[in-house]
Amino acid sequence: MPSPSLTTKLPRSILKGIFAFPPNRYTNGGTSYFILDKSGNILLDCPAWNDINRQFLLDRGGVSQMFITHRGGIGKHVAQIQEKLGCEVIIQEQEAYLLPEVKLTIFQRELFLNSNCYCFWTPGHSPGSSCLYSREIGGVLFSGRHLLPTSPEEIEPMRTAKTFHWPRQLRSVRAISNRFTVETLHYICPGANTGFLRGKGFIDRAYERLKELNLEALQ
Repeated sequence: MPSPSLTTKLPRSILKGIFAFPPNRYTNGGTSYFILDKSGNILLDCPAWNDINRQFLLDRGGVSQMFITHRGGIGKHVAQIQEKLGCEVIIQEQEAYLLPEVKLTIFQRELFLNSNCYCFWTPGHSPGSSCLYSREIGGVLFSGRHLLPTSPEEIEPMRTAKTFHWPRQLRSVRAISNRFTVETLHYICPGANTGFLRGKGFIDRAYERLKELNLEALQ
């Protein structure tokens, strides 16, 4: 029987078609997300694999693709989720060796999951750290641990003892701000530290928040 998560609450709706799972102890309290998509539902990072989460996914049509944002989002149950739900597991090539028992789809720089969503490489937090972008509802960036909230309205890259390459992470943040515009990036859904969001579940005015970052000072 799989171990329970930190809480037995159901995943909750935070934006149209997007649900956030409770923190998972096996990803150091990380937040996993579920995207309802007509082309096939997407699971971001590994939630706790318990009866509540399993039934939640099955009741909503299962999972077509599971995207791992970084090595810390793998947890313990990726193989079990793939076996039960029959989903494709997608990960950046430099993290793939961590899942030898899983059939993987790997990418180098960018990969379209469907007509609405694509993932792209943002190295720095980990060698294969990546983000997923959805064009829906004005544009949503799922940032893993590449960008994390520091308050309900602020988000930034964070340097920790596990950071792989800090200057590269800052360059990746700059590349993200250059990739999008105020019209194409409305929200960021971070993969951890979501307690700072005080129940809101996302950072809004996302493009403006990124442009407000002083990356030179962080360097």
